[in-house]
Amino acid sequence: MMKKLTIDDVARRARVSKSTVSQYLNQRYQYMSEATRQRIADVIAELEYRPNGLARSLKQNRTHLVGVIVADIDYNLSIRCVRAIESELQSRGIQMLICNADEDPGKEQGHIDTLLARQVDGLIVFPTAHEASIYKKLHEHRTPYVFIDRLVDGVSTQSLLLDNEAAVKTGVAELVAKGHSRIGLMTLPLGAQPITPRKERLAAFRRAVEEAGLPLREEYMVSAAAEDLAEELAKLLALPEPPTAVIAANDIVLAELLKASNRQGIEIPERLSVIGIDDAEFAQIYNPAVTTLSQPAREMGAQAAKIIVAGIENKDDQPVPITYRFAPSLRAGASVKDLRAVEEAVDGQAE
Repeated sequence: MMKKLTIDDVARRARVSKSTVSQYLNQRYQYMSEATRQRIADVIAELEYRPNGLARSLKQNRTHLVGVIVADIDYNLSIRCVRAIESELQSRGIQMLICNADEDPGKEQGHIDTLLARQVDGLIVFPTAHEASIYKKLHEHRTPYVFIDRLVDGVSTQSLLLDNEAAVKTGVAELVAKGHSRIGLMTLPLGAQPITPRKERLAAFRRAVEEAGLPLREEYMVSAAAEDLAEELAKLLALPEPPTAVIAANDIVLAELLKASNRQGIEIPERLSVIGIDDAEFAQIYNPAVTTLSQPAREMGAQAAKIIVAGIENKDDQPVPITYRFAPSLRAGASVKDLRAVEEAVDGQAE
């Protein structure tokens, strides 16, 4: 039977001390020359050495595990953020455990309990809960955690979100610039306690329309379950003065809107101009390509991972509860009709 390799074997072969190898394995390179670092890496690869993860965890009082709880794994934002989180954590020798809460605070609470039982070093959460009490255990266990996409009243932690106001205002401005004055917004249900993006995007829409000098028409603002959005779209377009453009508040709404448009024979953008928020990948392969307001999901995920690692490594420091807002970017497609060109053509014919 082959002898199990130890850190001593690596140290002897690399002609360094055990403590130097330990520093290397824990990615503390500041007092190590590049030549020494490379020599240790070469020996580890040559010997196919695998450090004893359990022993290292016990010694450092760390598991090198971070839990990620997503509100809904179907969201494009969730998928893209999680990929970036995993990439950033793996580059630091940390593994990720992912749980899907299915927009259910009860499930989220269960996942928190399970991950704490697994002794994760930290948590990255897309919160579903509206009660601060669900996160009480994290404070009791002194487990660092970070929020993505949403805020919870009464909870002080570092949070990363899209600048929802800027996103909606950019969308409205784009439509107004193309001559649209009858603009609608479609979103998933707000509920008794609306989640942050839905609440902020609706409030921003009201402000943007008013600031553009347009009449605020309540019938143009639709909040409905995904399975009801097709019916709501038909009602919108059956109004005596239907909107000429609609902003889909997230990728799920956009998907339902596009499916309903195909089934109902609604031509985009001839009959209805469309802008989506969240930059769903399918928006670019739809015909015509849909104009979207993209949030930098990969940057948000990578930043969340860096913040949680810093929180784990500086557990004794009280983190400042900063809310990071990420700027949206307009990704122009062909789903917005330029009504100014139509008006100019009509005026030209009249002359």
